[in-house]
Amino acid sequence: MTVVGHRPERIAEEIRNEVSLMLAGELKDPRLASAMNVTEVRVTPDLKHVRVYVEILGSDTQRQATLDGLAAASGFIRHELVERLHLRRAPEVFFVPDRSEEYGQHIEDLIRQNKHSEDS
Repeated sequence: MTVVGHRPERIAEEIRNEVSLMLAGELKDPRLASAMNVTEVRVTPDLKHVRVYVEILGSDTQRQATLDGLAAASGFIRHELVERLHLRRAPEVFFVPDRSEEYGQHIEDLIRQNKHSEDS
């Protein structure tokens, strides 16, 4: 029996840092020109799969184009992660849109509307 420990968490943090650097200017795909932020990285305990949660600013069309660009760049990013972090195996990298900020804003708007209607 093996004890997993905190290694996946440490690897996830390192991946978040490296992917943030790559998205900040190392990738030349024009679809990746929109403003985006890596909010979270989740790694499976066996380090075979990585989910990178990305907050993308812009319209729905721009978001979809950016996600397509990220999917196209995932092979390069996978290769770079192995090189930079000295991983034995290259994990599959999946990009997931993070809409938590939008959802939080929506909830705040609903609360504000409800509070305003109670005051009236």
